[in-house]
Amino acid sequence: MAHKVFNVQEYPHPELLPTYPKVDYDPHVELKVQDKGLLADPQMKSLLGAATKVDRLTPDIGTEIQGVDIRHLTDAQKNELALLAAQRGVVVFRDQPATIYDMVELAKYFGPLHIHSTTGIPKDPALNGVHIVWNDGTKPFDRINYDRANGWHSDQTYEINTPGLTSLKVITNPESGGDTLWCSAYAVLSSFSPHFQRYLESLSALHSSDKQKAQAIEKGVYIRRPQTDCIHPVVRVHPVTGMKALFVNSGYTRRIVGVPKAESDAILNFLFAQIAQCNEYQVRVRWGDNTICFWDNRCVFHSATFDYFPTKRHGLRATPVGERPMSVEEYEKTTGKASLDWYKEKMRALGEDVDDEEPKAVSKIAGAD
Repeated sequence: MAHKVFNVQEYPHPELLPTYPKVDYDPHVELKVQDKGLLADPQMKSLLGAATKVDRLTPDIGTEIQGVDIRHLTDAQKNELALLAAQRGVVVFRDQPATIYDMVELAKYFGPLHIHSTTGIPKDPALNGVHIVWNDGTKPFDRINYDRANGWHSDQTYEINTPGLTSLKVITNPESGGDTLWCSAYAVLSSFSPHFQRYLESLSALHSSDKQKAQAIEKGVYIRRPQTDCIHPVVRVHPVTGMKALFVNSGYTRRIVGVPKAESDAILNFLFAQIAQCNEYQVRVRWGDNTICFWDNRCVFHSATFDYFPTKRHGLRATPVGERPMSVEEYEKTTGKASLDWYKEKMRALGEDVDDEEPKAVSKIAGAD
């Protein structure tokens, strides 16, 4: 196969191609962020009432809204978007003429923008909070070194304030391929036994940008902020829904703190496998021209699909940060509220009786005297 060369003169969006400036950013410090979803009408009448169609993509994750232009959202609708994403994980809008400048302004409403330390950014300084997803179509996917299970992640969980309501628009899209999958962190956690959930709630894990920084250095990219490591609870509580969510991912979680390495490896490998394999808690979205997806990084994982060679794929992401992750204990102590289990809340919504009592330990083998 002849070696392909990307011709920037023929590309329609040269001003939005990735650049890697040699600048130094200050280290991050903890920010106090008040989630806009807390201000929303629980019925979401302003947002859903303005739509021509609302489609639940699966029973448990993903909603598509038609007939709403995100450039003209009122504050009430923005708040309800935050609530909807916190509940459904992913919200899809089609036929959106919004530019990346529009997306950045909307993202700032939800919180301070995350400024990445290694990935490419547009040359306009006004867009230094934009993360660029870029493949120029000249090289096939590296199938030898790719680990599919490690493709599932939440964005930048090694930061103090981890990303919240994130948006992405693919401005150069393959005719087919390049889909994104999301998985509910609420549902995966809720699928485990109560005993295992309680154990996970007692744990914290180390998240690190080490591999990301090493890959950037290997490519000759200047590191704009020193490596970040942060310890977060394995189970966090979303401040808007009050629901517990699994908060580890194979991209950035290195080990569980305070347990033997063998135990940490076994637990994390099991959790990573469950994230990848629980397809009943996943949704797959096919991108189209002017599609914009919003997702809440605190309650979903996502993974890209690399099946579009030799075509180009170019996406622009705006990422406001949320609060520092709260453990179940911290959430309940701070708010005075009990944290919620996703499956139990789902059953309640369906009118089913839910037993809030924890199952008692079984002391005898079933059927034995």
